[in-house]
Amino acid sequence: MDLSNICIVLSHPEESRNVGAVCRAMANNGIKTLRIVGKKEDFDEERVRILAIHAAYIWENAEFFDSVSQAVSDCFCAAGTTRRKGKKRKGKLLLPEEFASQIVQTSEGKAAIVFGNERTGLTDEELEECTIGVTIPSDENFASLNLSHAVQIMCYHLFREKNSEQKGYTPISLSRLDKTVTTIADDLQKIGFFSITGRHDMEMFWRMILSRASLSEGEAKYIEKVFNKAAGLAKSKA
Repeated sequence: MDLSNICIVLSHPEESRNVGAVCRAMANNGIKTLRIVGKKEDFDEERVRILAIHAAYIWENAEFFDSVSQAVSDCFCAAGTTRRKGKKRKGKLLLPEEFASQIVQTSEGKAAIVFGNERTGLTDEELEECTIGVTIPSDENFASLNLSHAVQIMCYHLFREKNSEQKGYTPISLSRLDKTVTTIADDLQKIGFFSITGRHDMEMFWRMILSRASLSEGEAKYIEKVFNKAAGLAKSKA
């Protein structure tokens, strides 16, 4: 999905500066479509621009609606953000990364992420107008997030998922990892590390440890080289 198809929907935000900060958070992550449930004249444009800085163009192009349903009517998905669970709170709530993974795989259509009022969040009725629920985990002693911070987190996960090549490397597959584990076990056997039994348990140990490390191809080859050299040195001194 092109990030231009992501719509950030703010339902009745109260603080103009928060709207400006939301614009900046969106721009940080290449998301530019802002929709607001409310009236433009209710906001102090100067305060919006102070926090938006160079992202004021998002505010300038923002669209205004009378309800969440209207704001998401052209979207195939509307994710309502909430920290509260309950019978009327969409049941299973997705994590931001789960939502991002699902939505970015979609090739066409618009998707909305809906954020509630700073004080009350989305009401049961507003969440009912959404199709799914998303929650951002936070400490239960201080669970409420600033509006722009919540928007930043959601936008960031979408940006990272869309630009997954920026992760730096692709972890090797388990089948490739098994080659490294076999190399380790072979080299340990060459130097007499195993007596009659024990190889299988050792292989399972290394497979478990190295799979958690999410090795790159270069790292796997380096580990194999280390064990090959150690086995060669041991053999030469025998």
